[in-house]
Amino acid sequence: MKLFEPLNINGMVISNRVLVPAMVTRLSGEDGLVNEDIIDRYARYAEGEVGLIVVEAMAIHGAKAGPLLRISEDSFIPGHAELTKRIHDTSDSKVVPQIIHFMKIARSGWRQTLDMLSPQEIEQIIEEFGNAVARAREAGYDGAELHAAHAYTLASSLSRLNGRRDEYSGRTLEGRLRMVGRVIANVRQKAGDDFPVGIRMLADEYLRDGYTVKEAKLIALRMAQLGLDYISLSVGGKFEDAVHTPGEILHGYSGYSGERCMPGANHSDMLHVHLADEIKSFINAKGYDTPIVTAGKISNPDHAKMVIEEGKADIVGIARGLLADADWVVKVRDNQEDRIVHCTYCNVCKELDGAHKEVICFLWPKHARQAPADQPDSDAPTWGADGGGLEVKLEEGIAELNWSKARGEVSGYDIYRADDNGEVKIIEAVKGSRMADRSILAGIPYRYYIRAYNKVGRASVPSTSVQIDPTLPDYSVVVA
Repeated sequence: MKLFEPLNINGMVISNRVLVPAMVTRLSGEDGLVNEDIIDRYARYAEGEVGLIVVEAMAIHGAKAGPLLRISEDSFIPGHAELTKRIHDTSDSKVVPQIIHFMKIARSGWRQTLDMLSPQEIEQIIEEFGNAVARAREAGYDGAELHAAHAYTLASSLSRLNGRRDEYSGRTLEGRLRMVGRVIANVRQKAGDDFPVGIRMLADEYLRDGYTVKEAKLIALRMAQLGLDYISLSVGGKFEDAVHTPGEILHGYSGYSGERCMPGANHSDMLHVHLADEIKSFINAKGYDTPIVTAGKISNPDHAKMVIEEGKADIVGIARGLLADADWVVKVRDNQEDRIVHCTYCNVCKELDGAHKEVICFLWPKHARQAPADQPDSDAPTWGADGGGLEVKLEEGIAELNWSKARGEVSGYDIYRADDNGEVKIIEAVKGSRMADRSILAGIPYRYYIRAYNKVGRASVPSTSVQIDPTLPDYSVVVA
């Protein structure tokens, strides 16, 4: 299975094609130091044998941004060295830090933009990136990832909305590429050509007048021309369309571009794979085989396998899916997919990040701070004599589901639905024993059943099954 074939990235050999993208945990303090909670979070991914772990964005400068990791001074190196040692002692997982620079934002909604930076400040930023990656190498990381996506400084330089009018001018593509190009040159000078360096960039800004995949292909080509060792693709997550809540720090994932970046349950699976496919095909045709990472609702094992088998990308990024179940890789590899705790894309994690609160998964056991340790031999929940006693009541376009509580250790319930006698899919996961399905269409039959699962995803047999057949409404009837 190609998903589990190793890949050599400039000497960094990852054991499989699964990457956990950088996800802010808010587990660090205001001091930006690596602590035991941070180490536990990333060691947990290593226990799950993820091929490449990208540690959450860490700042190269001293600006305040709430609980956020830092790598801005040599004093931060020992903490990062503890993190990398723990990961390397745990499994063959490789680990890189995501290196970030961000501009100032205020609770008033004001934000600093690229055109406000002086030439001297840009020179300082370029130096800080090089110094940070050199520190990452000293700390024992296997490589580094430059953050040139979302609402941050390098992404602002690449953006079509770049308002500068000097050598970094937003009026030309070459001007927009200049800052990133100089950062890469400085990083190579200070960290060496043999240290794997990738970049996170946008395949589409999802902004009015922002760049689309048409220019993303050219930007990715330049990244390949400059010798970057992998290109990780994201989308959106911009400040330009962010929704400001008075008194709170502007959050780049609060607008439509942010919704596209972290698509919720109402979006289709694999909704960004076509962008990666187009970019990969383009740079391959130009003679470059730089590995491409795609992400965005690809936690279904069959989807992940297909993306790699069909060559649409070289690596699959699974963020929220691995937050929900850090053992996803092991379970898929060992043909235990039935034990996966499936992310439902409720985006509770996104909301916690936006509020600068500790990021956890709604599907974890109550009060858990990390994904629970796997217990392959644990007992699955069971149903009583009524087999779950599922009942479905249809009223005013809503299917109200109620069922009996399962026995044993129960972390939650997955709701399965087949539409029009087709494929059965999990449509929701809940903690209690009821759920309202508001997404049904009259004229289509729906069949439901429930499975209870424990904290490591071992699920009960299906409950009793119920089918409903909502009838088409009579639009000639006037409702008073």
